Amino acid sequence: MNGNLTRLILGALLALPVAGGLFFIMQYLIATADPKIDDSKTRKVADIHMPEREIDTNVNEPKPDKVDDPEEPPPDLDTPDLDMDMDIDVVNTAPTASVDVEISTTGMSSGDGEYLPIVKVAPIYPRRAQTRGITGYCIVEYTVTTSGAIRDPVAVDCQPSGVFEKASVKAALKFKYKPRVVDGEAIEVAGVQNKFTYELEQ
Repeated sequence: MNGNLTRLILGALLALPVAGGLFFIMQYLIATADPKIDDSKTRKVADIHMPEREIDTNVNEPKPDKVDDPEEPPPDLDTPDLDMDMDIDVVNTAPTASVDVEISTTGMSSGDGEYLPIVKVAPIYPRRAQTRGITGYCIVEYTVTTSGAIRDPVAVDCQPSGVFEKASVKAALKFKYKPRVVDGEAIEVAGVQNKFTYELEQ
């Protein structure tokens, strides 16, 4: 305890001469400062004078005449003539068409469960054949897959040739079957044929 008090007293005695020395040095610097620094002349910014000008307001200038509204409205533009001679009633003027869908027994055999047609879609009667009164048939052959879908449809016999093939193949692709089941397992059936008959009702 006495040692701490002794150190505190010695620190205070040493701090007094240090503070006094710093104060003396500051006074000396202030006394020996160059007085010319504060006596330097400051620059004066020149005053800017704007000459007075009179603003003339011309209130007597005549206003432009108001444009009168036209008495008559502008003429209507002519509607361009459209070629309305298109034959849009081809289907209505043609005889009513009907298409028979017949599934042959080709490819069927005995087993746990034969394939059966679930969805049969009639083809769209070709418009050109309908308007010209052309009738005929088309046989399409395909494979019934294990899921009952149609694969690889091919037109094998169509009369007249080149008329009903496209519509028949397109319709056959939309067919849906219950697949054939043998020993509890679905199998594919190849060589299934379908005959589309195109007739016109007079």
